[in-house]
Parts: sequence; C-alpha cells; structure tokens
Amino acid sequence: MTSTQASHPSVKADAYTGDFTHRLAQVADTVETFLVDLLGPTLQAGEIARPPRLMEAMRHAVLGGGKRLRPFLAIETARMLGGTEAAALAAGAGVELVHCYSLVHDDLPAMDDDDLRRGKPTVHKAYDEATAILVGDALQTLAFEVTADPRWQPDPAIRAELVLGLARASGLGGMVGGQLLDLSAEGRFGPANMDIDDTLRMQAMKTGAILAFSVEAGALVGGANADERAALLRYGKALGQAFQVADDILDREASPEAMGKATGKDKDAGKATLVDRLGLDGARAECDRLVALCEEAVAPWGARAQVLKDAARFTVARKA
Repeated sequence: MTSTQASHPSVKADAYTGDFTHRLAQVADTVETFLVDLLGPTLQAGEIARPPRLMEAMRHAVLGGGKRLRPFLAIETARMLGGTEAAALAAGAGVELVHCYSLVHDDLPAMDDDDLRRGKPTVHKAYDEATAILVGDALQTLAFEVTADPRWQPDPAIRAELVLGLARASGLGGMVGGQLLDLSAEGRFGPANMDIDDTLRMQAMKTGAILAFSVEAGALVGGANADERAALLRYGKALGQAFQVADDILDREASPEAMGKATGKDKDAGKATLVDRLGLDGARAECDRLVALCEEAVAPWGARAQVLKDAARFTVARKA
C-alpha cells in the first residue's frame, strides 16, 4: 500500500497566513507525490503490465511542472468545508490527469503543433506522435480510475457524482467540444466569425468547464448542500472565465521563456479571444469584474474562503 492509499486523514484546517504562493506550492508538492505514486512501476489491481515506454512518456507529460491549480481548487474547497484530504486529493488528481492528457493532445501537429510545454519538449517531440496519442488516452482513463476508486472515496454516491461531473466537464459538452469550437474559429472547417457570445461559450467549454468542476469536486467531497454547491459553481465558472481571459492576455504579452511554451500563436492562428473582441484594456477590466464575482460567490464563508478569494486574484495576476 502506497502513501497515497494508506489513510483518509482530515484536511488540515491550519490558520491561513495569507501567503498564497506558499500554500499553492505546498499543495503542488502533495499532488506531485500522489502522481509519482500513481505513475510508478508497481502493477495495480487488474493490470497485466505497465509498458516502460508508455510509463516513461506519461511521467514526462505529468511530473515536474505546472502549478497544479485544478487539484488545488478541489483540495482547498474541500478544506473550507471540512472534507477529507485523501478524497479531495484523489478527486483533484483525477482532474489534473485529464488536464495533462488534454495538453498532450493539444500539442500534437494536428492540433496546435507545439514543440515546448512547461519548458521542456512536448511528448510527441520527446517520443513520437503515436506514443503521445496513447499517453493522452492512458492519462484520461487513469483519471477516471482514480476518481472511481473506493480506496480514496468510500461513499459510492459521491464517487458516482464525481465520475459523472468529470465526464461532462471533459467531454463533448465541455473541454473536447470547446477544443473543436476553437479549431473551428481558426477557419479549419470553413469560414468562421465568432462574436463575443460565441467566444465566451467556446472558452467556457474548453477551459472553464474543467476549472469549474475542480471546485465542484471539492464541494462534493466536502459535503456541500445544494445552496452551497450553487454558490461554489458560480465561483468556479467565473474563475474559469477569468483564467482564460488572463491566459489570452499572457499569450500577447508574456515571453516564451516565462510561459515555458511558444506565445503569440493564438493571434497568428486566428483563434477567437476576448483580447481580440475587447482589446487589452477591456480584457483586463473583464478580469477584474470576474474576480469580483468570485469573491461575492464565496462571501458567505467569510474568512474561511480567503484562500479561494486569493486564488481568483492569483489567476488574473499570474505572469506565466
């Protein structure tokens, strides 16, 4: 039994010092340890083999990079509500694995054709396209395996809701559908002329759905009631939209070195962004409006929601 499977300790309710970046780094370290265990060489129940090349490429895609914002949101939401650490960590890891799979596939030549991700070669560059496709497939299925595993979430009703929510957020009506709309906006399938509403819909699916589900996953683990879940969903949706607008601003302004990947490609590819629709100043104003919505949504929790409020501010203030 690995350290990630050993127990279901309560989420630590340590006093929040206001050092958000320290808190984010602490959680990222915890998530990294969990993911290292998941992607180790030890066979799990029902497995026949773990092909070494596949495992090496999966580790390349997942480990040693990223802020782990999605599991952070799941863990901190559950922490605020008094949920269990093991269940929140596993739910957040499931979302992170879906996110990593989407990056591997998004980097492929048929998609965005990127050579760098998190400052290192993308999976298809470090290995090959076929391996990259299989890495994405394996990470996606592993995400649902972790989410559905009773070792971390003993309540079958909560497990079912987590699996259903992750499927909806990542599938045709969420992330995957949003990716298709994003490709359509480039004119790949014929003339495209997306207005602001079309752009918001695409971004809510492509990026926002998974981020919003990260918060919802924490709400489920934390035992939120219907009103609390509705408030946290408002927070998650506003946060997801703010994240994408901030990402579009960074694509215009940040250096490739800071981002760990090529920048300026969205504009060159003709992708639909709110920066194009609103301008940089308008996009920044939209970020401010969305952060205010986030803070309003979690106001009922008072000081306990400070981490989530800071997460919203961090989302729009980040430099990479």
